[in-house]
Amino acid sequence: MTPEELQNLNPTKTVDARGTACPGPLLEAKKAIGTIGPGETMEVLSADEGTKVDIPKWCIKQGHEYLGTIDENGYYRIFLKKK
Repeated sequence: MTPEELQNLNPTKTVDARGTACPGPLLEAKKAIGTIGPGETMEVLSADEGTKVDIPKWCIKQGHEYLGTIDENGYYRIFLKKK
């Protein structure tokens, strides 16, 4: 998805993991994915740079669709769709 499409996306669930360091954001995402249904979207907020790599890899491994990342001022917004 383009950054503009991601900005306009209204995720089903937002996980704010900005206060945690690796592997905290990934663990928070793993917990939260069970609370949404297939086809629904989730946004993970993280200030940890490693999360930009960890979440896409986890999506591939689990069969979810990584939609993209937006770099905000001091944190990242990472989007995925549950399969």
